[in-house]
Amino acid sequence: MPQMTSSKVSRWDQHGRAHVVRVEKSGIQRQLTCETCGWRRSAQFLPWLKAQEHLEQEHQATVDPAGS
Repeated sequence: MPQMTSSKVSRWDQHGRAHVVRVEKSGIQRQLTCETCGWRRSAQFLPWLKAQEHLEQEHQATVDPAGS
C-alpha cells in the first residue's frame, strides 16, 4: 500500500484571511481538499495549480504568504 503524504497551498484574500487547500498524495493520485469551503477534487496531474486556481476563483485569495 502506498504511503500517504500531504502538502498545502496557502493564499490570502484582500481582507487578510488565509485560505488553504490540502494536497494529499497516495501513489500517483492526489486528493485536494479546501479547508475553507470543503471543496474536494481528485487530481493526477498539476494538483497544486488546480488548488491555486480554486483559491483564486472561489475565494479571491491571490496573495502568496511565501511572497513568491
